[in-house]
Amino acid sequence: QVQLVESGGGLVQAGGSLRLSCAASGRTFNAYAMGWFRQAPGKEREFVAAITWGGSSTYYADSVKGRFTISRDNAKNTVVLQMNRLKPEDTAVYYCARGTKPYTLGTRPTDFASWGQGTQVTVSS
Repeated sequence: QVQLVESGGGLVQAGGSLRLSCAASGRTFNAYAMGWFRQAPGKEREFVAAITWGGSSTYYADSVKGRFTISRDNAKNTVVLQMNRLKPEDTAVYYCARGTKPYTLGTRPTDFASWGQGTQVTVSS
């Protein structure tokens, strides 16, 4: 069973940047799409970004498009979410997730089967 461990969260002022990393265990990392989701207090978990197994295609929520960048390094079993021009509304717990099936990409929480423990991102105004 894959384990996902996020790091890089913290407190930042509006307009600042943070870089989230997710380290995955296992030898089949390069066969699965990876995604980032977030959940704010009292709200449902929402899609942020996803990347295909080889890294050739990326997808973003409209709310983060142009500010966030997802990337992966299959040699190191890591996926990164670079977050720039952060806004207070970006405040949430951010989760890394692995796709449910190999070579399949989705953007719904149900399209992802393995989740990390989450890392808190707080953006002050």
